[in-house]
Amino acid sequence: MKFNRGILWALGAALISGVSIYVNKFGVAQISDPFVYTTVKNTVVAFGLLAAVLALGQRQELRTFTRRQWLLWLGVGLIGGGVPFLLFFQGLSIASAASASLIQKTLFVWVALLAVPLLGEKLGLWQVAGVTVLAIGVYFLQPITNWAWGAGETLILIATLLWAVETIVAKKLLTGASARTAALGRMGVGVLVMWGFLGLTGRTGAALALNSTQWFWVLVTAVFLMGYVWTWYSALKLAPASLVTTVLTLGALITLALTALLENKWTVIPALWVIALMAIGVVAFLLPPFLHRRRMVETS
Repeated sequence: MKFNRGILWALGAALISGVSIYVNKFGVAQISDPFVYTTVKNTVVAFGLLAAVLALGQRQELRTFTRRQWLLWLGVGLIGGGVPFLLFFQGLSIASAASASLIQKTLFVWVALLAVPLLGEKLGLWQVAGVTVLAIGVYFLQPITNWAWGAGETLILIATLLWAVETIVAKKLLTGASARTAALGRMGVGVLVMWGFLGLTGRTGAALALNSTQWFWVLVTAVFLMGYVWTWYSALKLAPASLVTTVLTLGALITLALTALLENKWTVIPALWVIALMAIGVVAFLLPPFLHRRRMVETS
């Protein structure tokens, strides 16, 4: 049952991610500086998660943390909620949007490679095939015609690798912490890093001088981000890290579908064979552990 709930949480995270990415482009359009926009938005989420932890009586959980748990908690904030965001947006400012999107979507590959030695997760032949097929589908989702590797792509790759490491660290933290407390570490520690960056680069004043329209979009997108982090960490607590990140790739299809439906841009919809490839990849990855757990339930 934990495994099935983990899959449902992962599907929820994919759905929220797909909608959130679409909505965020309207927020970015209102605040020209992406560092300011992301910092303020993430700050709202951090306060929302803090309120949830306090309201649900989970502050005692932090008091009982061991030294190792504190290090893991701080780690998910530094390498998940802080540094990679800065690297990603800096890279995005000098790289093409298409290459940035493709590199960021390879997260599931890196997590799968790290989860085997660091978390002891096992990938059978079907799952290796599933990752391979899904990777091909992701590439053809928005193929790059003129590929050129530069400093921007390097920064985005480093950010993606850091998010992969964060997934491993978060999985270890979640063995003894709730999803909400772990998410608070990711966003709370992360925003401290980001506010430090704004201070060093003279952007603090701009972050504190947003108008009502800008605050509206910050709050709207913050709600989606909070929902995403909550469901993502809930899924990660209950299901294997490699599996959760694989399911998350389906969010890209949701973003494209919203763009087509709401903006009448049907050319963004990939060919059916690309969608089929991605679906086959995810199913091939999910099927072996699902069947294994079902056999265990039936024989118990």
